Amino acid sequence: MHERVHDESLTEKRGNVITTRGVRVFSRKLGVSGQCDALEFHSDNDGIIVNGWDGKWRPFPVEYKRGEPKSGSCDEAQLCGQAMCLEEMLCCHIERGALFYGETKRRAPVEFALQLRETVTNSIKEMHDLYQRGQTPLVKVSKSCNACSMKDVCLPFVARAGKVSDYVAQRMGESL
Repeated sequence: MHERVHDESLTEKRGNVITTRGVRVFSRKLGVSGQCDALEFHSDNDGIIVNGWDGKWRPFPVEYKRGEPKSGSCDEAQLCGQAMCLEEMLCCHIERGALFYGETKRRAPVEFALQLRETVTNSIKEMHDLYQRGQTPLVKVSKSCNACSMKDVCLPFVARAGKVSDYVAQRMGESL
């Protein structure tokens, strides 16, 4: 599912919707960058001009997830962060987007309300503060770690292993 959605060469128009994929986004104000799985442009007289297409268009980001909707708002926050980047890049306001879940094969609409935007802004600020202090937050291991695309980078189960010094001491003791 993600291979197709990240193919930057795929752009299509169906009716009044243009869909682009693998769109790179950034925000200087927030200090973040990323990639939208899909960015739809819906025909709208109050929208923006899109290079190469006649008329005006309203941006509508879509994030693809393998599983099913989660409890909590992490997926919504990710999508809202993408929208906030797009707003800065395209000089427009984006009110909503959608999450597509592979398990249910359904879209879940997401409204980018003020509270969600504040959550995103505060999370990014916290991330920058941690980086400035040189701290890595502890992993909050959960069952969702098993399906996470970042599992091989994050290594969530290493956090349960204890201190490195204890591990080395134990292994050194075994070899004696």
